[in-house]
Amino acid sequence: MTRVLVFAISSVVRAGLETLISSHTSLTLAGSSSNLTRSTVVSLIDELQPDVTLIDVGRQDEDLVSELLTLIVKSPTPSLILLMNDPHDSRALAALRNGARAVLMREATAEEIIATIEAVATGLVVLHSTTAESLLAGALVSSPAPDAGSQYEALTPREIEVLGMLAEGLGNRAIAGRLMISEHTVKFHVASILSKLNASSRTEAVILGIRQGLLLI
Repeated sequence: MTRVLVFAISSVVRAGLETLISSHTSLTLAGSSSNLTRSTVVSLIDELQPDVTLIDVGRQDEDLVSELLTLIVKSPTPSLILLMNDPHDSRALAALRNGARAVLMREATAEEIIATIEAVATGLVVLHSTTAESLLAGALVSSPAPDAGSQYEALTPREIEVLGMLAEGLGNRAIAGRLMISEHTVKFHVASILSKLNASSRTEAVILGIRQGLLLI
């Protein structure tokens, strides 16, 4: 059973999400809250240890969204889904670059929400085609091709293996399970990959890996 934690300020939205999750046989409601302050979100995630955290951002101001983005980076659970009015705006793209597994429109259907929860619970990233294009375009713009004389430090075979799994959209937990190593070791490999490729994000590392022929597309 996939345990889902729900956050939504609107009581109507929260009740709808609770009912949707509770009615699905493969999901169980770990808890829910209308409080979107960073301290409450972090506290409940730490206490309940959900497999997936679903947050309805709604029409909240940018300060709140920025706090949620900070939460994504430090959260013990990377399987986080945001419901937003516009899943293609700069805040949504920032959320994905910082570790969110999916950003859906608030008008998403019940089937879309369930399918997304099940996908991110397995370590996958769910992207709308236009969102994926924006992420790739952003990575290419921020990572101009290196000069002929510049060199990146070579990745180890294990790091190339991890980079390939990053390209699949796998999170640290899923990579650790596949390689039968600890999440701490995975984090070490990811940090080393970013440093050696001079990449600021996983997405940028994947783009650079493709450019260098480390990954096949």
